[in-house]
Amino acid sequence: MEWIIALLVGLAAGAAAAYLLARKKTAANNAVAEAEAKRIVDEASAEAENLRRRAATEAKEIQLQAREQLEKEARERKAELEKREEHMLHREEKLDQKADGLTEQENALKAREQEHLTREKTVEEQAKKHQALLDKAQAELTRVAGLTKDEAKQEVVAQIAEQARSEAARTVKQIEDEAREEGEQKAKRLIALAIQRYAGEYVVERTVSTVTLSSDEMKGRIIGREGRNIRAIEAATGCDLVIDDTPEAVVVSCFDPVRREIAKLALEKLLEDGRIHPSRIEEIVESSNAQIEKEIKDAGQKAAFDLGLHGIAPELLKLVGRLKYRYSYAQNVWSHSMETAFIAGMIAAELDLNVKIARRAGLLHDIGKAVDHEVEGSHAVIGARIAKKNGERQEVVDAIAGHHDDVEAQTIYAHIVAAADALSGARPGARREMLESYVQRLEQLERIASDFKGVDKAYAIQAGREVRVLVQQDRVDDAGAVLLAKDIAKKIEDDLVYPGQIKVCVIRETRAVEIAR
Repeated sequence: MEWIIALLVGLAAGAAAAYLLARKKTAANNAVAEAEAKRIVDEASAEAENLRRRAATEAKEIQLQAREQLEKEARERKAELEKREEHMLHREEKLDQKADGLTEQENALKAREQEHLTREKTVEEQAKKHQALLDKAQAELTRVAGLTKDEAKQEVVAQIAEQARSEAARTVKQIEDEAREEGEQKAKRLIALAIQRYAGEYVVERTVSTVTLSSDEMKGRIIGREGRNIRAIEAATGCDLVIDDTPEAVVVSCFDPVRREIAKLALEKLLEDGRIHPSRIEEIVESSNAQIEKEIKDAGQKAAFDLGLHGIAPELLKLVGRLKYRYSYAQNVWSHSMETAFIAGMIAAELDLNVKIARRAGLLHDIGKAVDHEVEGSHAVIGARIAKKNGERQEVVDAIAGHHDDVEAQTIYAHIVAAADALSGARPGARREMLESYVQRLEQLERIASDFKGVDKAYAIQAGREVRVLVQQDRVDDAGAVLLAKDIAKKIEDDLVYPGQIKVCVIRETRAVEIAR
């Protein structure tokens, strides 16, 4: 029991001691905690002060930036306002200038209006004066001539009409002179009219050749698989092949007559041979080209030999040979050149001139037609340029250039060649026209010219290419002759259909005859 009590007492003493020890520790911990709390409070106060100072600094910076931004915007708005103000001032100045200009124009218009009014008054006064003079003239005419007023009026009207007609004729002549100076434009118009009238017929008849086939099955062989044969032929010859529904025929189309002849010959050889494929086509075209070139050379040499001409450049002879495949109004140009050369030689012989030069010029006068589809210009000018380049003498060059009046003739040989050319081309049957229509056209030309007042006689010459009109000199004056020529030409254009152009030449002759006794 005692030991239990002792144990209890010991436990109580230990508990008390532990309690005392715990209180001591709690007091120490409280002191430490207070110190720690004080430290934390001090640090929080310091940090709060720092944050406050930092916030104040940032607020000042933001305020400064805002102030700078406001100042910048204020400056920009001020500059924009100044710019707008300057623009408004500039527009105001322009408006003031326009107002001044309008005022000046208004003043000028008023001045012109006043001037027009003054002129109208002047014209009215002059009209009154003229009427008074006319009345006086009529009265004087009636008194002197013993005519009535109506008769005098008719006489005056006739005089005024004649004067107006003369002035109109002079005006027409002046206009034609101006048009002659601007001849290029007028020439283009004439060429355009000629093309409109004859281009379709010429293209159909003179730029195509027809190759006859043994059967329509040959068309498929000419075309070939996927068209390779016809493409090879067109590429090798430079011509177009037209294969249509025309039975047993293929059309070769090309402006170059020599190429067209080569293509035609090559196609005929291919049809005769039967082997039609690209390699064979090239071979046949080459051989046909060589054959045509030889024929051209032979034709040129034959022409020179038949005419007895020597020393002609090979290039010129080649062009002469090319004319064998060229046609003009259904007349072969090579044959036409030979005829022209012979006729020119005969004319030169009759005039006791150099026959060789005349024949040479006649043979070469149309060589420009061999290349006129490749070179711009008239065939006469082209031919003269080529002849001069190949060393022909000046008389020959001048005759080639002037045989159609494209260039003013400088030598008599040009007139001889022009006459020979007209004789060969105008020979009935040489070209397209029949003899009956040819004679009928000449009669119509003479009849149209003879129907005009004041015409004494009219002659159609140069195969209808020119009309010579002889007028009565007492009924038609010089100015009236100009007007008459224009009226006749207009009547011919309206009533006749003809190839090329027709020259109207009105001749007025004044003769003074006196007999010495």
